[in-house]
Amino acid sequence: MSPSGPQSVPRFPGGFLWGAATASHQVEGGAEERGRSIWDAFAAEPGRIAGGATARTACDHYRRYPEDVALMARLGLNAYRFSLSWPRILPAGRGAVSGTGAGFYDRLIDRLLEAGIEPVPTLYHWDLPQPLEDEGGWLSRGTADAFAEYTAAALDRYGDRVRRWGTLNEPFVHMAFGYAFGVHAPGKALLAGALPAAHHQLLAHARAAALIRAAGREALLVNNLTPVRPLPGGGEAAAAAARAYDALHNRLFLDPLLLGAYPELPDGWDGPLTGAVHPGDLAEIRGSADALGVNYYNPTLIAPPGPEDGLPFAMPPYTDAFPDVPTTRFGWPVVPDGLHELLTGLRERYGAALPPLLVTENGCSYDDAPDAGGRVADPERIAYLDGHLRALARAAAGGVDVRGYFAWSLLDNFEWAEGYTQRFGLVHVDFDSGERTPKDSFEWYRAWIERARAHDAERTRP
Repeated sequence: MSPSGPQSVPRFPGGFLWGAATASHQVEGGAEERGRSIWDAFAAEPGRIAGGATARTACDHYRRYPEDVALMARLGLNAYRFSLSWPRILPAGRGAVSGTGAGFYDRLIDRLLEAGIEPVPTLYHWDLPQPLEDEGGWLSRGTADAFAEYTAAALDRYGDRVRRWGTLNEPFVHMAFGYAFGVHAPGKALLAGALPAAHHQLLAHARAAALIRAAGREALLVNNLTPVRPLPGGGEAAAAAARAYDALHNRLFLDPLLLGAYPELPDGWDGPLTGAVHPGDLAEIRGSADALGVNYYNPTLIAPPGPEDGLPFAMPPYTDAFPDVPTTRFGWPVVPDGLHELLTGLRERYGAALPPLLVTENGCSYDDAPDAGGRVADPERIAYLDGHLRALARAAAGGVDVRGYFAWSLLDNFEWAEGYTQRFGLVHVDFDSGERTPKDSFEWYRAWIERARAHDAERTRP
């Protein structure tokens, strides 16, 4: 493989979306011109974020978005997935819309459309307005009502220009890291007590989706999904632990959405969830997505729990669980075939209930820095992208209805609790100066997209 592009590109379905993705809190900055979010409060607590970092400036996308859209156009994207900042549009979480905050997205959406790039916004990527957290956050059913109000405001402002709307990003990760384990905002460590946050997020999605559909638009739920495997040699105990983890990570959000029922959960974990479900909720949630966004990074091996785990499963360190595969800077195993396994497994599990899919995030973190000549060589990222895109193409060729791919991420950015220690971008960002430097992977992905879109043009040529 060469930085100039792949040697060959498989064929993808017609009209395929080629994109990249970001999230508001991770790239925008401009914190002084929006309301306070749970991540602002979390970052203010000593020891929560690596290096004491904050996202007050981040990539300064709030001010440098014209430069970033120009990079997207140079890359050849025909779609861009980003998120709207709830506290930028509704600083109090409800009530009056901020003209300044809402105006930023007017300008961004218009600039994208002028460049021939479809805007694919996600309404919620973890930056809950702090006033709503003060009222209980996602542990409160009232947050689903507030989310519906926020959705209505966004549709009223941007619905004439946006066709596809993501509702929530990775509700499992937000529930688990933010409410069960406390390593993300809002920093609660409730274990099974976090499960009402799962139900209330699904209810919020369903209510938002009803509004989106009423406006003649498409609604998609975006979740982080992973193939789950028992640790080899672990016997039935490992298999049971893997089933428990699969129920919590994957099926907790997909089964209600696609089948209208929650999966069987481990002993002691069903009580908090059952108490949050009201009559009619599951009927409201079922079938409320026109498409499913799939964020994939790696498979997960699961072992039987030890007495110190306090959980129905244990997650071995990746370096021990996947000894024969490379790992990223994050320590995540690089297993491209896991994407094929995941997509085909979804089709097998849900059959006709499964809506069309988009791979809405896929990417890797490595140590990237410009050399003396200003070049950022990242051959590991090129290999990662190549492997995963070919796995995606095999799934599509095998009949999986997948309609788009969004690389994570367009830019190096604020990586949540890891601060600025992880670089996922196709574009290197100097966080002191804000300077953007496209990496070798940027040029490689540009060439891939160019060749893939040429295949598409051949298909439609008279």
